Amino acid sequence: MFRSIGNAVVRHPVWTIVAWLIAAVAIVATAPGLPSNSDESSFLPKSYESIKAADLQAKAFPSAFTPSAIALYQRTDGGRLTAADLQDVARITSELGKKHIDQVQKVVPGQPSKDGRYTMTLVQMDSKNAGQPKQSDAAKVLRDDVKKLTQGTHLDVKLGGSAAQALDQQDSSQRGQALIGIGTFVIILVTLLIIFRAPILAILPLILIGLVSAVANGLIAYATKLFDLQANSSISSILIVVLFGVGTDYFLFLMFRYRERLRAGDEPKQAMINAVGRVGEAIASAAGAVIIAFLALVLSTLGFLKQMGPALAIAVGATLIAGLTLIPAVVSLIGPKVFWPSKSWQKEPENARFAALGRGMQRRPALAAVASGLVLIALSLGTLGYKATFDLASGSMPKTKESMVVQDQMQKAYSAGAAAPTDVYLSSTDGKPLDTSAFDAYAKKLGAVDGVASARMNQVNKAGTTADFTVTLKYEASTDKAIETVGKVRDVAHAGAPAGTDALVGGMSSIFKDINAAVNHDYRTVFPVAALLIMVILGLLLRSVVAPWYLMASVGLGFGATLGATVWIFQKGQGHSGLMFMLPVIMYLFVVAIGTDYNILMIARLREEAREGREPREAAGMALRHAGPTVAAAGFILAATFATMMLAGNALLTEMGFAVSFGIAVAAFVMAMFFTPSLTALIGHAAWWPGHGDRAQEATAGAGGASHGHGPAAGQTRDAVAPDPSGRRN
Repeated sequence: MFRSIGNAVVRHPVWTIVAWLIAAVAIVATAPGLPSNSDESSFLPKSYESIKAADLQAKAFPSAFTPSAIALYQRTDGGRLTAADLQDVARITSELGKKHIDQVQKVVPGQPSKDGRYTMTLVQMDSKNAGQPKQSDAAKVLRDDVKKLTQGTHLDVKLGGSAAQALDQQDSSQRGQALIGIGTFVIILVTLLIIFRAPILAILPLILIGLVSAVANGLIAYATKLFDLQANSSISSILIVVLFGVGTDYFLFLMFRYRERLRAGDEPKQAMINAVGRVGEAIASAAGAVIIAFLALVLSTLGFLKQMGPALAIAVGATLIAGLTLIPAVVSLIGPKVFWPSKSWQKEPENARFAALGRGMQRRPALAAVASGLVLIALSLGTLGYKATFDLASGSMPKTKESMVVQDQMQKAYSAGAAAPTDVYLSSTDGKPLDTSAFDAYAKKLGAVDGVASARMNQVNKAGTTADFTVTLKYEASTDKAIETVGKVRDVAHAGAPAGTDALVGGMSSIFKDINAAVNHDYRTVFPVAALLIMVILGLLLRSVVAPWYLMASVGLGFGATLGATVWIFQKGQGHSGLMFMLPVIMYLFVVAIGTDYNILMIARLREEAREGREPREAAGMALRHAGPTVAAAGFILAATFATMMLAGNALLTEMGFAVSFGIAVAAFVMAMFFTPSLTALIGHAAWWPGHGDRAQEATAGAGGASHGHGPAAGQTRDAVAPDPSGRRN
């Protein structure tokens, strides 16, 4: 099949390129805009308690005051606020309310801090649009207006709260995307120049993948609208890296094999057809593993991950199609001039390092397996110290952003949980008014919970059937202690509810607790499903039941080593309270799926060498010699492109960038180069049971007269195994 694809696109390159250009223009011109949502509660299904509480609040208290923005005032000299300062704050609050800013429903004065150095203006916005870009726009207007109104006073003012955090997160994301895009571009360009010493080959993938990126983003926008998925600004940064990183990988897989066929004496167009025929199955299987792993995210309970899965799967799918059609068409049109001005493509280099590594693997596969396995196990021990953190806002932007400064100052000036209090909603089960005489006792029970700073009855709805109790925690809403405390509040709220009533606990800490439960559900669901589906792909590719098991075991060790190293670097080394809660899921999918690419490439080459009649150890050594440079180059570029995410300047993308780049480096330079081929050499022919995919073609032909009926070379002509100038058979 892949040989037929190669033949079609190479024989008709102009039509292939024109078809891509027409599709790109049509998709980009008609694609809808991609929305964005930064409201954490929108990530959860309606079945979780925190979401039920939010729905109840909207029905029972439609005009309830929940600040979306907080203007925090202090004197410019840091002293206590004077009576004149407080009068200025009252004036500013009144004037802000009179401006009737879009989305702003109410502006009221807040309480001064106990030390008298801070006070607030609280701004309520339309709860229906929480997390939407229009509220970020409102926060920008508010921030500008409140600073103008403060001019001429002795006050310094900063705007915080969820709307301001969304604004700062948006600005940080745009800056991060620019840095990631530039970093990715430079790394790919420089690395390809070093590898091929050919400017055309260095620039070509950037141009082609840029075209694929436009197509993929259009398709993602269509899918997001069609299936009503949630969108998040962080996805754009990840998409840049996935498209250019994975796209360059597939470009390298193809170009290394194309160059190899040219060295073997193939006519240029035939060389590309043979390259697509030989490496096409490996690329398709590798992309299939990535797509399957990403699509497993649709089983997630978090809206953010549900949207990320299909988006990334679409991106990789578009990259795969381009790798099998657009890239071969363009390169075949240019021909060997693509390598200009270098002449090194005309002869096979000695590859002394990889030849030496191959010989070492051939002589001592057990040593290679044990040494690489011990490295993975040692790094995996760090997973024992893993902790999660749920502060997505501060994790998505630097601490120096204005909304983050407000959050830190409020924690010091007020109770840490004052900025995001917990609400307990007590409702009658029979529709009759509540017994108000039980309120004081119920509030005392809630206030007595360890970790609660205060609890009071706030308001009752007009029908008297639902009461709102405001519970202020001693801890900031996203901390482990706050999440643990809200769990205790839930227990007391449910158990202590008077007869004939039900209680629901809402607020940000309650949302974070439910997100924690949702992530744990995803670990139990997404991980095994993705692993099982990838094993099926490996089994189909290798026609083996044995090999997929140890291949997935090696990838599992790679994941453990990656998470362990990330814990040691960020939790132990930099003192982070925990890693972002979604990191292990994303890491698992990237490291398992993309890490499997290199295993697939290496094991496919090993099988190819075995089919030349080589014994398992020799085949492993030759596979490392000839596929090693491809894996090393692709692994370096992909790891380096993911590392550019660390330039974004926020905890989420910094941790993600390090973890995924480290995991890919482990997958390429430890698993694919040493662990997997050494295990295959040790297991021997049994690794291919029951398909016997490593049998020599000649032996198979002699036995059954059907040499073309096995493995990825089925239906391929023998020109794909012609001797090359070095005397080695390909």
